[in-house]
Amino acid sequence: MSDELEPQDAAEASNEASKLAEIMAGRREKVAALRAAGVDPHPPRFRPTHTLMEVRDAHHGLEAQTETDHVVTVAGRIVARRELGRLTFLVLREDGVDLQLFCRGAGLDDASRSLLEQLDVGDWVGATGTVMTTKTGELSVGPTELTLLGKGLRPLPDKWHGLTDTEQRYRQREVDLVVNADARRVFEIRSRIVSALRRTLQSRGFIEVETPMLHPIPGGATARPFVTHHNTLDMELYLRIAPELYLKRLIAGGMRRVFEINRSFRNEGMSPRHNPEFTMLESYSAYDDYTDVMELTEALLGDAALAATGSTELEHQGRAVSLAAPFRRVTLLDLVREATGRSDLTYDTPHADVMALCDTHAVAHDAAWGVGKLIVALYEDLVESELWEPTFVIDHPIEVSPLARTHRDDPAVTERFELIVAGRELANAFSELVDPDEQRRRFEAQAAARHAGDDEAMRVDEAYLRAMELGMPPTGGLGVGIDRLVMLLADVATIRDVILFPTLRPDAP
Repeated sequence: MSDELEPQDAAEASNEASKLAEIMAGRREKVAALRAAGVDPHPPRFRPTHTLMEVRDAHHGLEAQTETDHVVTVAGRIVARRELGRLTFLVLREDGVDLQLFCRGAGLDDASRSLLEQLDVGDWVGATGTVMTTKTGELSVGPTELTLLGKGLRPLPDKWHGLTDTEQRYRQREVDLVVNADARRVFEIRSRIVSALRRTLQSRGFIEVETPMLHPIPGGATARPFVTHHNTLDMELYLRIAPELYLKRLIAGGMRRVFEINRSFRNEGMSPRHNPEFTMLESYSAYDDYTDVMELTEALLGDAALAATGSTELEHQGRAVSLAAPFRRVTLLDLVREATGRSDLTYDTPHADVMALCDTHAVAHDAAWGVGKLIVALYEDLVESELWEPTFVIDHPIEVSPLARTHRDDPAVTERFELIVAGRELANAFSELVDPDEQRRRFEAQAAARHAGDDEAMRVDEAYLRAMELGMPPTGGLGVGIDRLVMLLADVATIRDVILFPTLRPDAP
């Protein structure tokens, strides 16, 4: 398919570009006129006495046609302007809150009256005046003085059509936040969620730490890393795919409970659930196992839901979901048995039989995979997306869990869980493997898989093994995908809606 525009589309694009150039030229003329009149279109500071929300809260319910003697100084972006005789109505917006300026020519000083003629939708303005209401009861400020705080050269999208191109919403998030109230809602929810996660962990004695984002060896997860080069040291470094190994080194060093809210990077595909740059919460606590971490996870999600929505009873994409504890707990193997009808399936089932089971259910697989990884493939294709209510899927095979402790009662699996909610993984956790000799064997098995062509397999991390050899207590570890948690609690379907500036393909020239 050609990337060239159809003649009609090309003509429309050219016309739009011409109109935009004309508007911006007109606004630049206004900037020149303002400067000629001694007005700085981009002043260095301004001091409002009240936010728009504070004015609204203080004067809620004021009767129509009321003039108060309460003088305020407010500021915001002009998002609407209309004229009615000698009156000019400007609507200011600040932090998603709107407030009208009721501008009467006779009420303004000379400089403000002249400035009013030069103001456009999109400009930032300060205003000093008294709080009042109009005939229709609209809460307003009747200004005596206007101050230009920032001249907008590029026009905002019009109020009727807005920013309708989804891709452009992500590319121009600053515009999206101005014209799309739901975008602001999502990111306010995100802020409340992150704050709630911090509060819950800190109330339980966790210390927040920061670990490196540039790693000499990619580790802590099975994923393809981004590679960079440090010129001074003349060495390759990797953007972290997970902070896990550094955080567990802190446990080895005697820090009892630590957490990090971190940015991680994986050089992989993009989808409604995946972005190459994403945010994780990881926590580690000495003396705990994965059952303790399940209780912590329930508390974290419940507190986040209350902070974000006021309830643990939610609706996501038209379906109810409850984050009230306790969550269901079920083994991965039992779920696969149920989905395939094979109640006799175990991790000792012959490899060829499990391969045939994958073929029967059209599950993609590789003959080099062991039985454990084949069973996980069946789970991921047949089960995961069907789990709606919060479910701890527990006891994953060793083959796919190189950092988790072998289960105390079943040597075929590890003490690991994934939390699935609304068909997607929200959290991953282990009773951590703390035996350095066993960890070395696991790393070496991963290195062999890497040598055989698995470029996501882990490498042997000698620095981590050296830390483990100091001795590590029993430890419970947890990773929570914050972006996916925000998707759930804000009721949005794509990760791009919860990341301010998601990774995108290059814009067309």
